[in-house]
Amino acid sequence: MTGPGASAFNEVVALAARRGFFWPSSRDLYSDAPAGFWVYGPLGLRVKNKIIDMWRRRILAREGAQEIETPSVLPLKVFEASGHLEHFFDRLVECGRCHSRLRADKLLEEATGSQISLEGLSDEELHDLLVGRGVRCPVCGASEWTGIRRFNLMFTLAVGAEAESPNAALRPETTQGSVVEFKRTFTVSRGKLPFVMAQVGRVYRNEISPRRALLRMREFQQLEVHVFFDPEDTSAYESKLAEFSGYRLRFLRGEDRETGEITEMTVEEALSSGYTVNPLITYWLALYQRFFEELGFPRDRLRYRELLEGEKAHYALVHWDLEVYTEDLGWVELVNNAYRTDYDLSGHSRVSGVDLSVDTPRGKVLPHLYEPSIGIDRVILHLLLLSYRRDERRVWLALPRELAPYDVAVFPLVKKDGLPERAVEVARRLSREFAVFYDDKGSIGKRYRRMDEVGTPACVTVDHRTLEDSTVTIRDRDTMEQVRVPEERLADSLRRFLSGADLREA
Repeated sequence: MTGPGASAFNEVVALAARRGFFWPSSRDLYSDAPAGFWVYGPLGLRVKNKIIDMWRRRILAREGAQEIETPSVLPLKVFEASGHLEHFFDRLVECGRCHSRLRADKLLEEATGSQISLEGLSDEELHDLLVGRGVRCPVCGASEWTGIRRFNLMFTLAVGAEAESPNAALRPETTQGSVVEFKRTFTVSRGKLPFVMAQVGRVYRNEISPRRALLRMREFQQLEVHVFFDPEDTSAYESKLAEFSGYRLRFLRGEDRETGEITEMTVEEALSSGYTVNPLITYWLALYQRFFEELGFPRDRLRYRELLEGEKAHYALVHWDLEVYTEDLGWVELVNNAYRTDYDLSGHSRVSGVDLSVDTPRGKVLPHLYEPSIGIDRVILHLLLLSYRRDERRVWLALPRELAPYDVAVFPLVKKDGLPERAVEVARRLSREFAVFYDDKGSIGKRYRRMDEVGTPACVTVDHRTLEDSTVTIRDRDTMEQVRVPEERLADSLRRFLSGADLREA
């Protein structure tokens, strides 16, 4: 049997396209459509929306976050102030034989099986490293590389009929929208520090070599939290940390990069040692690790990887990537966790000439910014990978019940004898509360298998006995166990089952 995280990447991507989770954009009609753009089908969009809803409930609502929505197109001056015009680039190298253009760091990473810090290397040193390690082109197999050049990842635009050169860009992150609108949002919300903002939004990066499905895309979606705070006063989070007393965080510290050894620390140890800087940052690291456990990610497959000098983003004082492990993809970043200090607000104050400081009990303060940023597309891909199961009889997705695209499927045993009509009525009643899929095509076994493959936790079957005593069967996706319940108790039983109860207890 294939268990969680086992080698299944190609099978999961194929299942996702076949069953309607996600697939490449426009490729059914135009085979030369550019890579890096993906469509969410009906099932994938349901999963995405459930994750976003869960994030809003368990993160934003509890933290009193002010969620806003800002444009995808922003003036170039915004990205001048943020440093993206100067710093937001990848190193590009071209194969001398087939002329494929590829990211140098990913070529080295795949050739050596480990992540390599390149930002401290000159272009010449990086080229010598490619040649010295005998790295070959994944397209044609040659090892003939042109010189390195730097490629800015932003899509720039000429906005307006009179614009003759780029004056705007598609945003590569939602952060700048929040920073630019911080002062007004703070004012209209009658805010005080710490002040939490949030955005759900699409971002755009002109990736050199998008690949591996939702792992590296040119258009993707982020769930970002932006915590503006007074660096001299993070005491509000000292009492909030009590909720995580004894909770253990998992870190790959910089000094352990070579061995890969993970250090576990309680939140108290992480804070008292100074490793996590202050109570605010420690709290958010704990909150997000726990959130991913609640999403169904096993703790032993999660870690915070500390980014070193030369690896950190240009705006970050300290920086951790929350990563997840699967056998196919290794460790992959899901959440960027950056302490951006006052880099953003001071940059925009300088370029715009507008004072972005706010009044606090200790006077005017230019707030610092801490930002955890989720790449939801990667989360969905890894959720499917970790949920994928296969044995000699069937394939199924053991998705967390609250994240499955459908809560329950309803079937008539056969398509005659009045069973479809009764099943339609059962489905109609359940649809008032649950996400329901009705199906009466094909054999009952094939219908079960289809629902297993998309992760539907429960199937309800209406059979001839239903007509006699008004009972139906509920089938558990994971165990295939079935129990019989009266129709009047069906909704209550499903509610308890979807909340985590054993089927016989439901």
